[in-house]
Amino acid sequence: MRWLSQAAYGLSYLFYPRLCEGCRRALLPAERVLCLHCLELLPRTQHAHLPDNEATLRVAGRFPFVAAASFAWFTGEGLLQHLLHGLKYKGKKETGIFLGRQFAFDLKETDWVKSVDLIVPIPLHPRKEAARGYNQSALIAEGMSEVLGIPWSGSLLQRVKHTETQTKKNREERAENMEGAFVLRSAVDDRHLLLLDDVLTTGATLESCARTILAAAGSHTRVSIATIALAV
Repeated sequence: MRWLSQAAYGLSYLFYPRLCEGCRRALLPAERVLCLHCLELLPRTQHAHLPDNEATLRVAGRFPFVAAASFAWFTGEGLLQHLLHGLKYKGKKETGIFLGRQFAFDLKETDWVKSVDLIVPIPLHPRKEAARGYNQSALIAEGMSEVLGIPWSGSLLQRVKHTETQTKKNREERAENMEGAFVLRSAVDDRHLLLLDDVLTTGATLESCARTILAAAGSHTRVSIATIALAV
């Protein structure tokens, strides 16, 4: 019964209120993670449909790819940084699914995403994933898959090298740190793969993944790049 459902929601909200991750105000029943006001405050790049966008230029000339796009700009102490910090370090898994869905709505407006066969989240090393309990990029892929209707796989790539943190490394050091970090676990010939990560800084991690795939796959395999955040 509708009244029973509403009563159950009311009791649930009383003891476990759903608050906006941005402003901490109560969310409406139809809202998730962010209220509509805070959702509008996200610094979206809105460049997914542009062939020479900033994400594309960030990785251009380093490996062959079809397209690249990022959902929003990543700035210190900004709303997106707050969301990603909660996702990665505070167990806020719903944030990953939410961001994947929001990004997917932007990607639906592009032509290139229509040829994507599989979404491939960048894997964590098993040791790090066990400590965190999940892979944040896999959660983003899950949300993106729901909107785009494109399957995703968290087992296609495996991270075999436990790399040092990339935070304080320059581009050359990051590339060296990621060398030999991934292996391809199954054939992907003649498919268009969308490599998905949370943040694009220098692109060293995505480059390592793309090179691993393209070196092992057939000549007709293609890759594209997508990230939630683009570091300024």
